[in-house]
Amino acid sequence: MKRTLLIFAALLSTALLQAKDAVLASPDGKVVVTVKTGDRVSYSVERNGVSLLAPSQVSMTLGDGTLYGGKDRFRISRRSVDRTVPAMNFKRASVRDHFNEMTLSARGYEIVFRAYDDGVAYRFVAKDKRPEISVSSEQAEFVFAGDWKAYVPYVARAYETYETQFFSSFESTYAHHAVSEWEQGRLAFLPITVEAADGLRLCITESDLLDYPGMYLTNLGGKTSLQGVFAPCPDKVDQGGHNMLQGLVRSRHDYIAKVPGQTSFPWRTMIIATKDSELAQSDMTWRLARPADGRDWSWVKPGKVAWDWWNDWNIYGVDFEAGVNNDTYKYYIDFASENGIEYVILDEGWSVNKAADLMQVIPEIDLPMLCSYAKEKNVGLILWAGYWAFDRDMDAVCRHYSQMGVKGFKIDFMDRDDQQIVQFYTRAAETTAKYGLLADFHGAYKPSGLQRTWPNVINFEGVHGLEQMKWGGPEIDEVTYDVTIPYTRLVAGPADYTQGAMRNATRGNYRPVNTEPMSQDTRCHQLAEYLVFDAPLTMLCDSPSNYLQEPECTEFIASVPTVWDETVALDGKIAEYVVIARRSGSTWYVGVLGNWDARDLEIDLSPLGIGVARGVSFVDGANAHRAARDYRKADVRVNGKWNVHLAPGGGAVLVL
Repeated sequence: MKRTLLIFAALLSTALLQAKDAVLASPDGKVVVTVKTGDRVSYSVERNGVSLLAPSQVSMTLGDGTLYGGKDRFRISRRSVDRTVPAMNFKRASVRDHFNEMTLSARGYEIVFRAYDDGVAYRFVAKDKRPEISVSSEQAEFVFAGDWKAYVPYVARAYETYETQFFSSFESTYAHHAVSEWEQGRLAFLPITVEAADGLRLCITESDLLDYPGMYLTNLGGKTSLQGVFAPCPDKVDQGGHNMLQGLVRSRHDYIAKVPGQTSFPWRTMIIATKDSELAQSDMTWRLARPADGRDWSWVKPGKVAWDWWNDWNIYGVDFEAGVNNDTYKYYIDFASENGIEYVILDEGWSVNKAADLMQVIPEIDLPMLCSYAKEKNVGLILWAGYWAFDRDMDAVCRHYSQMGVKGFKIDFMDRDDQQIVQFYTRAAETTAKYGLLADFHGAYKPSGLQRTWPNVINFEGVHGLEQMKWGGPEIDEVTYDVTIPYTRLVAGPADYTQGAMRNATRGNYRPVNTEPMSQDTRCHQLAEYLVFDAPLTMLCDSPSNYLQEPECTEFIASVPTVWDETVALDGKIAEYVVIARRSGSTWYVGVLGNWDARDLEIDLSPLGIGVARGVSFVDGANAHRAARDYRKADVRVNGKWNVHLAPGGGAVLVL
């Protein structure tokens, strides 16, 4: 019988090659990928018979003219995997990795396709005997089966050329329009979420990005298809930009990457959801990332950070002048220690301005003393570092400050994702890990799995976070953005959004104030962000002086976990509202965010196994629509459901 099955499998593979197409189905059989070969390799995707992607070509051209994905003879192999993988510092303690895989092998390379119940991924794998190959271009095409609307984060720079758009902080808000209405000449960064037929959602991103440029998308010619664009590898890069801390590309090579001849390229991923809330709990990017090596990573400690920059070091009720000085940071350390907050950050200003040398510390700061003081208080210090300064002597900087007692670096202003910068991320992750340091990347592209490969990479920015409220005018709609990113940006991974404002404003009352900034939402919206937004390292953005005036809210923020045993998206609709439940031990936390529409929600708690239970809630106050800081904390009793009212820009929290 076994011999008969083996012969049948061999005949099946031969038939597929002769027909020039191969079919791969997900474990539940609902997601189907059809791969066609011929002059070019293409693939199409459907779910339950609903077409999502029409035939879309994929190929890769090497510097010597070799074409991956061209007119080759392929041998097809298959495998199925179903395993549970422990996760570290993540939104769940373990992840089920269940997929069917099909590999098309040709001379010198492979194309690997995976079908999950919740999406599809493919990647190229080089099998070249040469020690190094160059990649001139990659064709990554997404031909949608309909002219559907998409949430598009256009690069927020002048777009006369692609070159001007390759320099980006990756912090744009979203345009919402049909794919065919794409602004010509514009690049958008990932993830991009598309509203497909029959209520299906398709989120495009990438994973396992370690030694290759990140992918942008654009539309050529107003069609219903998008194409990948990759920044060529830099040739000449000058120091410049913000306080001489950025790398400004002056010229580029004629290739996008040079890599070893034996290389697995990044996964191109298409996450499929039958409803919006499924996107909000996706972990496909993490699943596809390279696992960490077997060393002991138990020293990596997630937690919360008392942060100085957003509140402009603006403390009050003290007998010293606040600023970037020892007395101010001792005050932050005392506040963190008294409230069980794990870290304090010294943001921009502790090192000599424009020197781009992290060994030059301003005279107002005594770092060895502050490290010793923080250690006595059981608080760790994290240092802000500009990219150019950090990269100029990375090993020496990490060794020096690790020996001093610093616990990590917040690395900022990379503002690119060409191969050179992606290699910097990997090198920074490796070097900080070598010296037992955390890494938090700002001025950063979206997460693409690095946090799994290097667990000391504890968070990323790449988000239009609360810092925008220091200078953004009333044209900014941060509230709608907040209820969009759980289905877009956060699908890729955690975000250092820097929440926690104690000054809150309605839409009409909001205004930018650099030294005493406010949020554009209610107090409970700010509290719920600690539950809705994934962030193993989470900032408390406001002044300790303000938190001391708000003991109930401060106690909640200080006590809420930042990593979780389980995450369940209970409800939501993109750009309208989101309901996320997370479990730590035996305690469930439920966070709710709404847009500018007041709404009443009946939240079904049965997926959590909760019937009758008692807990504590924070909900918008009766006058939160006028005074956004208005909230009400109450003891509550639920019986399988939780009824909550959201004010405009509102939020709610339930702890059971």
